[in-house]
Amino acid sequence: MPAAKKLRGATAVRSDQHRLPHKHLLAAGTIAVIAALALLLTPSGESGTGPETGAESAVVSAVAPVVVAEQAQTAPEPASEPEPEPEPPAPPWQEQVVKSGDNLSRIFKRAGYSDRELYRFVNEAPEGSALGKLYPGQTIAFQADEDGQLAAVRHVKSPLETTTYHRQGSEFSTDKVVRTPEVRRTWTSGEIDSSLFLAGLDAGLSNNMIMELANIFGGVIDFILDPRKGDRMYLLYEELFLDGEKFGDGEIIAATFINQGEVFNAFRYEDSQGDVGYYNEDGVSMRKAFLMAPLDFTRISSNFNLRRKHPIYGTVRAHRGTDYAAPTGTPVFAAGDGRVSQAGYSKANGNYVFIQHGEQYVTKYLHLNKRKVRTGQRVAQSQVIGTVGSTGAATGPHLHYEFLVNGVHRNPRTIHKSLPKAKALAAAEMPRFREATLGSANELVALRDQSAVNDNSGTGD
Repeated sequence: MPAAKKLRGATAVRSDQHRLPHKHLLAAGTIAVIAALALLLTPSGESGTGPETGAESAVVSAVAPVVVAEQAQTAPEPASEPEPEPEPPAPPWQEQVVKSGDNLSRIFKRAGYSDRELYRFVNEAPEGSALGKLYPGQTIAFQADEDGQLAAVRHVKSPLETTTYHRQGSEFSTDKVVRTPEVRRTWTSGEIDSSLFLAGLDAGLSNNMIMELANIFGGVIDFILDPRKGDRMYLLYEELFLDGEKFGDGEIIAATFINQGEVFNAFRYEDSQGDVGYYNEDGVSMRKAFLMAPLDFTRISSNFNLRRKHPIYGTVRAHRGTDYAAPTGTPVFAAGDGRVSQAGYSKANGNYVFIQHGEQYVTKYLHLNKRKVRTGQRVAQSQVIGTVGSTGAATGPHLHYEFLVNGVHRNPRTIHKSLPKAKALAAAEMPRFREATLGSANELVALRDQSAVNDNSGTGD
């Protein structure tokens, strides 16, 4: 019996072994069908890249997607990356605009910081001493750290220059940003109806540009008495742009002023030595030894008159100068280079300034509201030496201006005819000058011609 049991067991085993090959045959048949289909679908002439035969490759290719699909179903999804936290906003800047009479200590206190903080930034930051050079209209800004301590000071000197002083712990650093403006060349023209100032405004010029024009021609034209209705001006000049917006004026490149039919031309020129000036078409400097008048855009109230009756004292007293009526505060210019020989106050003259020009010439400026220079100071032509006022024996705000030659009073309106001639360029410089100014000269001529065509084209319907 035991033997029979063993036999049946053996028979059972053999029976199982016969059935397993049958299943494998079914699987192999299925694989063969798939391989055949794969071969039918494979383009002719294509060979595999591995060591397998075409059928084996087809089997792998057919089975592999199933495996990949199964892996894709079972693989865990990748964890999503956390979104980066937004950076905290930069601390705000507290701005203070520099006012007239301000100093750095006062500005720091307005912003809530002590003189101790001021001392550290000025003395420990690189170039910190420049922080104290302030002008009205500039901006000083302050930035605090998280603890409320002063971390940075920013000095905006102009739209073109900004300096920022940083503090990190006990260390200081300085960043300076200087921008270059875009320079655009343009032109304008105008006709005088009542004054150069109003004509300039009508032509689109700024106050500074009008004053610069007067300074250029100030040695040959007295813009108080000389201009007449119908006089014309033509300008080629520069405008400065930043980020597409105009923020300032550049240089006057060339200009023409026609005064009572007489034509005056001026060209900006930098000579071979690097000196810049304005010259007429013959290379003669527009800068004369003395200005024709020490003020601009005002009117004459009393001319040189040795028999004038004094308006206050009622007696005939020689009027040895020229009175220029102007609003109080109007700037008064030095007529020429020189040294202040006297600056003070007297009952008759009010606030006054006397300037010695070389050995022969003296100019005097009386009844000033304020003096801007002191005795012994060197001054340059067109430098502001005071402002118009009515101090001393004066009936109203005006400037009394005198011109002395070797101690003798001369008429300021006519003395210029006998003064030394203006400096001219050297003969060797003239070819370079003509080449440099030829284009501007042609542009001025074209501008005048175009204006003449517009004037003659009629007044409209």
